[in-house]
Amino acid sequence: MVDRPRDQTRPARGAAAPDEVAPEIPGRDIEGRDIEGRDIEGRDIEGREIEGRDVLAYLRRHPDFLESHPEAVRLLRPPGREIGDGVVDFQRFLYERQRGELARLNTEYRHLIAVSRGNLASQNRVHKAALTVLAAPSFGQLLQIVTTDLAVLLDVDVVTIAVENIAGVSPRLNVQGIHLLPAGTVEEVLGEDKAVVYQADTAGDAVLFGAAAGLVRSQALVRLRFGRETPTGLLCIGTRKMGRFHPGLGTELLGFLGRIVGFSIGLWLNPVR
Repeated sequence: MVDRPRDQTRPARGAAAPDEVAPEIPGRDIEGRDIEGRDIEGRDIEGREIEGRDVLAYLRRHPDFLESHPEAVRLLRPPGREIGDGVVDFQRFLYERQRGELARLNTEYRHLIAVSRGNLASQNRVHKAALTVLAAPSFGQLLQIVTTDLAVLLDVDVVTIAVENIAGVSPRLNVQGIHLLPAGTVEEVLGEDKAVVYQADTAGDAVLFGAAAGLVRSQALVRLRFGRETPTGLLCIGTRKMGRFHPGLGTELLGFLGRIVGFSIGLWLNPVR
């Protein structure tokens, strides 16, 4: 007789010996296999193709599978029905049509989420750019922010200011990114009522972008107003990514930024006394 520790329970009559107990299965994949390659009944299924009984056995053990993986329903095909010659199975037809409609709605839903996230990112960039413009400590710093920092804040390649030269003279400009336009250019580009114009596929104009015109393949032109009895101008935004500024985009954000830039420049040119 072998002495047994007092804290060790005696196995019940007819129970399997400890070395005969199947090891605990820590986890299983969708095919019913655990990390050791067994199905849910503990059989070794490595080296053979998964059969229908393996899938059924797994689903019996996991009746909530579709709650965690609802997309699996779209992978299944409904069984056909034998209903005789000359009879059309409209139930299968309606199911397939509803299945296609569900896939279409899912695609539109994902597209809507992507567009919403893009709009939110654009809004944050424009608001940050507007605050940076308003915080300029001097007129020279303001022009540098618009023509240098805005390109980084807006995630574009170049931003310039173009102002109509109504005086007819050609002054020498020491600030890079400031360009003079012939009188009437702004109305010719934007018309009388538009504040923003997008061009999805266009070559950059040196009159607007100067030496950086070669980088531009898509551009946004925003009207600038500096006050009464002052020439109008354009905030020229260019990017090398074709299609970045397409006509389907909203104009509210860049129109808002254009008003902020024009207002800020107007205040420095004509300070309130």
